[in-house]
Amino acid sequence: MKVVATNIGVRKKVDWKGKTFETGIFKSPVPSIFLGKEDVDNDAVIDRESHGGISKAVYAYSVDHYPFWKNKFPNLNWDYGMFGENLSIEGLEETQIHIGNIYKIGEAIIEATEPREPCVKLGMRFKDAKIIKQFWKETKSGIYFKVIQPGKVMPGDILTIVEEKKENETVEEVYTSKK
Repeated sequence: MKVVATNIGVRKKVDWKGKTFETGIFKSPVPSIFLGKEDVDNDAVIDRESHGGISKAVYAYSVDHYPFWKNKFPNLNWDYGMFGENLSIEGLEETQIHIGNIYKIGEAIIEATEPREPCVKLGMRFKDAKIIKQFWKETKSGIYFKVIQPGKVMPGDILTIVEEKKENETVEEVYTSKK
């Protein structure tokens, strides 16, 4: 698994369905990011109940899922970070990664903790609330990671397994059980 893009977002106000929201979901590629214990340095995390913190310090999404979604939403300006992910990774597969797996990536060591659940801000990002239900129907959730050892990560870095927890459920199994 290889990092294709590292992404951060800035605090942004968005009018959506008659309400104003503050969000950090609008992420864009940057040359590198630093994974801290509770979040990615310089990344806007607005809703601390749902994002950031020890068990959701960094969010990764598979670039292999992008063609599927581009087909459903062809009129968007596509770039990495579309799903609010900090790490856009080639070969990241929810059906193969077990909760508790530990990986080395760049200077950091991370542990898979849980799948991402879609929220209203994903609808804002895609300019279509339908994405939320569609996201739930698929198994392309992406993965939250805990940061065990903080460090810098950049495109081209390889995600290598340090410890595999095959006895635990996969990210996809956990996600499917929440539906």
